[in-house]
Amino acid sequence: MIPAPRPARDSLARVARDVAACERCPRLRAWCALVARTKVRRYQGQEYWGRPVPGFGDAAARLLVVGLAPAAHGGNRTGRVFTGDRSGDFLFAALFRAGFANQPTSVARGDGLALRESYITAVVKSAPPDNKPLPDEILNCREYLAREWALLPRVRAVLALGRIGLEGFTALLRERGRLPPRGRLAFGHGVSHDLGGGVRLFCSFHPSQQNTFTGKLTAADLDRVLGAVKRHLDSVD
Repeated sequence: MIPAPRPARDSLARVARDVAACERCPRLRAWCALVARTKVRRYQGQEYWGRPVPGFGDAAARLLVVGLAPAAHGGNRTGRVFTGDRSGDFLFAALFRAGFANQPTSVARGDGLALRESYITAVVKSAPPDNKPLPDEILNCREYLAREWALLPRVRAVLALGRIGLEGFTALLRERGRLPPRGRLAFGHGVSHDLGGGVRLFCSFHPSQQNTFTGKLTAADLDRVLGAVKRHLDSVD
């Protein structure tokens, strides 16, 4: 009898391929394809990615950043999360100041950006209409987030951007038995939670235009949270 083939070993590259090919959420796939066809005037000459967007970063990351979802004309256009939109401009400038990125801008794949000891992903891999994913769409993407989490064993700090980022990540931890099955962790800018094993979860308001343009989230606010992240990482070296 011929033995069954052994499953291939997982990797971040394999997760990225699986994410980009995913068809689990018909509503999101239809929306992303529509946005990619119609575009907006300022990007009419560009070819949109128009597919689910994988996470990216350093395979030896000690910091995992978890956002909501790619932006319709950001990650859905460029094919890289938090790339080519105002949220990314704000986030990467802060990561650069904190030493987690080699440059303060993220405009396109192949622009020379490299993350240092950090990895960025999203709870939902496809851009949702009005930035509002449905609960089943968040659930459909959880496997990919779980695989990324498992493939980043050196992570000792998680930065959740926004309440959905926090709740999506903590739902994964509950499934894995890292948190009690009931109750929510408190969300607030600068709030943090001990997850055990030297891992700490930090919260920040999402760097959306709604928050940064109104002053709800300032550069100094995000710098303070990243400063706390760095102090924690230094303490668990």
